Amino acid sequence: MVARMPQPPALTPEQRQAALDKAAKVRRERAEVKEKLKMGSITLSELLTRAENDETVGKMKVLSVLESLPGLGKVKARRLMETVGISESRRLQGLGANQRGALLTHTSKS
Repeated sequence: MVARMPQPPALTPEQRQAALDKAAKVRRERAEVKEKLKMGSITLSELLTRAENDETVGKMKVLSVLESLPGLGKVKARRLMETVGISESRRLQGLGANQRGALLTHTSKS
């Protein structure tokens, strides 16, 4: 028996364009947030608070956020997540209170 891959939903051209526009808007917003983090105009603490109410921020991957922090590159970010015990696929809104606290503690030291 051959397994079939699920087909994407059938969308009208207007629905498809609306979905593409929405996705582009969300990507721009996330890029802006990461840039603000990199420049220091927003802190990790502020970002974690914002993630509770803002779905766009909440669905950002923790790893990509950490990599945007000044002084943390890809290697250090992965090492930090391993130390704290956070899966690489975890998103901001999925972090528990202890994980948030540990991230803030570790990032404030560096």
